[in-house]
Amino acid sequence: MPAWAQDVAKPVIDKGDSAWLIVATALVLLMTPALALFYGGMVQKKNVLNTMLLSFAMMGVVSIVWVLVGYSLAFGKSSNGLIGSLEYLWGQGISVSTPYGTQTIPAGLFMLFQMKFAIITPALISGAVAERIKFSGYLVFMTLWSIIVYAPIACWVWNADGWLFKLGALDFAGGTVVHLASGVSALALCYVLGKRAQAAIVPNNITLTLLGAGMLWFGWFGFNAGSALAMNEVAITAFITTHLAAAAGMLAWMLAEYLKQGKASVIGAASGLVAGLVGITPAAGYVGIGPAILIGIVAGAGCYFAISFKHKLGYDDALDVVAVHGFGGLIGAILTGVFASPAINPGVVLDGGRGKLILNQLIAVGAVAGFALVATLIIAKLVQVTIGLRVSPKTEEVGLDKAIHGESGYGLDGALVGHAAFTPHPISQEAELVGAN
Repeated sequence: MPAWAQDVAKPVIDKGDSAWLIVATALVLLMTPALALFYGGMVQKKNVLNTMLLSFAMMGVVSIVWVLVGYSLAFGKSSNGLIGSLEYLWGQGISVSTPYGTQTIPAGLFMLFQMKFAIITPALISGAVAERIKFSGYLVFMTLWSIIVYAPIACWVWNADGWLFKLGALDFAGGTVVHLASGVSALALCYVLGKRAQAAIVPNNITLTLLGAGMLWFGWFGFNAGSALAMNEVAITAFITTHLAAAAGMLAWMLAEYLKQGKASVIGAASGLVAGLVGITPAAGYVGIGPAILIGIVAGAGCYFAISFKHKLGYDDALDVVAVHGFGGLIGAILTGVFASPAINPGVVLDGGRGKLILNQLIAVGAVAGFALVATLIIAKLVQVTIGLRVSPKTEEVGLDKAIHGESGYGLDGALVGHAAFTPHPISQEAELVGAN
């Protein structure tokens, strides 16, 4: 949500603004199934269903967590700027007939829109730990993470009482709240879980990944342009800049890949457009066409080269979440400070000069990254020593689809007799799989 959004005279509900936000909310929800396809195509055949379910499951878990407690902690009134009150606990007091704060949209619709952001953020993390995370442990971890990490960060940045909001840090649609937080948390979780037995994998279906990338591009229009919370010039600007940054990011990644490896890959094109989208997310409603293209180029090329960090630092980020979302969010947040313009958006305040805004962005980056890293390490260690986070070596060898879910993403083992239905028989959650096929 843009920083200027809560600083205008209190209006009444506008049907046009509300209609646009309903569409945007649906578009943002579409991004989670799109992410499931994007991730699912890049893992081994034996883990495709589990990987996709890690994203899909967040639509169930986080939806309930958000309406019961997360929304209140993120957007309830805050006396300290760190965490919201419990005024909306269990969904109480969320009206569908009165505006949210000073906006022209119903409070209930705003809650639902923000829910979709809360859903996809932990889903992003799952890509880093694909093929080795225990499903039950993952669900518990993400429940705690959504409450302890995501909600406070959303409060800091997007709540009118939040300390980073008051500082003047800008994040139009989630460069720090969504991407930087998920990328840094993914890094912490990678270190807790350790490496896979077979880290170098062959994608099972690049077609799925490309389809998912296209759907992400489509859904991102709701993510960014919807964050204007109205159908106005800022929303249109965000729509334009989002598209151009994605295009520039895709081209920059492919060029960097071609110059380094002699080939431009399909996965590179898909990853590049996502990197461009990540980079423009905090800046979408604050910058014009030229800066948007430049941000896309820097994010696309920068995230491509950032992949090498995992080899140098020794962590196993299965699907490059740290490089694309962590580093991409970092790039976008800083370049928002460099290029944000009052001529584009009246919420950009340069009273202290451009340097002051850049400093505010750096403070926000440091605070979000530091908190997400430490809090994620603590939560992950807690879950690890209680119910466990890592699957057994045998489960990893057999594949999580069969071992955990008793299913296969590509056909069934054995012949079907007549029209008899296949009945899956999942092996006990993360057991040692004695005698597993």
